[in-house]
Amino acid sequence: MTPFDATFQSAHFIKSAEKLSQCPLDQGVEVAFAGRSNAGKSTALNTLTNQKKLARTSKTPGRTQLINCFGLNVEDRRLIDLPGYGFAKVPIAMKKVWQAHMQDYLMNRRSLAGVVLVMDIRHPLKEFDEMMLDWSKSNGMKVHILLTKSDKLKRGPAKATMLKVQKTIKELGVDGSVQTFSALNGDGVDDLRIKLADWLVFENLEEIPISPNA
Repeated sequence: MTPFDATFQSAHFIKSAEKLSQCPLDQGVEVAFAGRSNAGKSTALNTLTNQKKLARTSKTPGRTQLINCFGLNVEDRRLIDLPGYGFAKVPIAMKKVWQAHMQDYLMNRRSLAGVVLVMDIRHPLKEFDEMMLDWSKSNGMKVHILLTKSDKLKRGPAKATMLKVQKTIKELGVDGSVQTFSALNGDGVDDLRIKLADWLVFENLEEIPISPNA
């Protein structure tokens, strides 16, 4: 347990936006979750907030097609679920529209404090992941890599994969960090909450009201 648990459990849906201009007012601080459509991004958000249905999950990859915005019980602090990349069964033209809107958000959102880049620990550093890391370096954006589904590997191989990814981002010159994560057994949930609390600049937590749903 961390001092931030109740704050993340207070997460609630604000709105879905097709493009940047439809997002909430660009003030305060927010953290965006990005990743390939089958990496477990929405599941990670649900685990972080201890809510089963906050972010939409599906057995069909690519169901997150809009910029989904979630508020917390700290003023002007938000979590953002970006469209998944790669596996959605939609026309190529629509994928290009999603990518254009996501790029606009990443490039121009002033309140964006950092990006959680979600990767399946069994398939890290794919093309989209490398594109996001290049963008992060070019724009001086903090990135935290979440290696999901760590329960699928034994401890040794999981640690070896994490060290490999850490080495790669260091060589790329990315301002980033890496951790393992499992929605199934809770591996890394507290670590993620601590990281995001730092990015979201939580202060005076003892004064934050606890949600009745927490």
